[in-house]
Amino acid sequence: MAPEKLRIYEKPELKQPRLLVGFSGWMDGGEVSTGTVRYLIDKLDAEKFAEIDPEGFYIYSFPGLMDVTALFRPHTTISDGLIKRFEVPRDAFYVSETHNLIFFLGKEPNLHWAQFAECIFGLCDEFGVQQILFIGSVAGLVPHTREPRLFCSASNAEYMDTFAHYGIKPTNYDGPASIVTYLTEQCSERGLDMVGIVATVPAYVQGQNPKCVAAVTRRLTGIMDLDVDIDDLVKMGETFEKRLDEAVREQPELAGNIQKLEEDYDSDIFNNEMGELKDWLKQQGIRLD
Repeated sequence: MAPEKLRIYEKPELKQPRLLVGFSGWMDGGEVSTGTVRYLIDKLDAEKFAEIDPEGFYIYSFPGLMDVTALFRPHTTISDGLIKRFEVPRDAFYVSETHNLIFFLGKEPNLHWAQFAECIFGLCDEFGVQQILFIGSVAGLVPHTREPRLFCSASNAEYMDTFAHYGIKPTNYDGPASIVTYLTEQCSERGLDMVGIVATVPAYVQGQNPKCVAAVTRRLTGIMDLDVDIDDLVKMGETFEKRLDEAVREQPELAGNIQKLEEDYDSDIFNNEMGELKDWLKQQGIRLD
């Protein structure tokens, strides 16, 4: 039986589909989590077929400074004294029957994680989902001129070797947890597989980062074996990077810091991800300094 807060409006024909999850909030730096999932929803013509009633899962008001509390309040648009829009969090499921794929796009809940998780697992039970993939992003020491690094955590250790082939390293982390970690832990107990893939994006770039969205989407479609033409997204990313380059050139101090980031990034890639090449070059007597 579906949880009370889960609303399923249609019953698409699916056979053990995968579920791709994106959350706004803490793990959506550069809007990579929501941007990637939203792009694929649009590209694959996925249609909404279910949602989670948001009532009771979110904090809208609490005492504090306006710049902090404003982050939690619903957004509204008022024009000429008339309310045109009043937005509460939306937590919706979309489906592409052609690709046997379900998408979830929502906001990380502030309250009642267990009940929220039951809604997601309830839909998984309803349609026979066996594998859940989360794509997310966090700010890191990555230059905008390079590809974002990807890390993963999973409910099953076997996935570590699988994702290593895609250059995705296991996560090492000790700190506050997200709803994704909670879902992953619960999957272990429910016989489901879940993998969280997290990209590190440039900390100094604010707002949506189309280049990182494109990079992550390209890797994700490869991992999921999805035949999707993302040339339009790649071009958006290239245009975004060019504009960012122009802005950086006008700030010499920032340009210098980014150059240092590039050197550190390239050195780390060479030392840790191209170790065999490094050893071979040394054996050939080729100096690396």
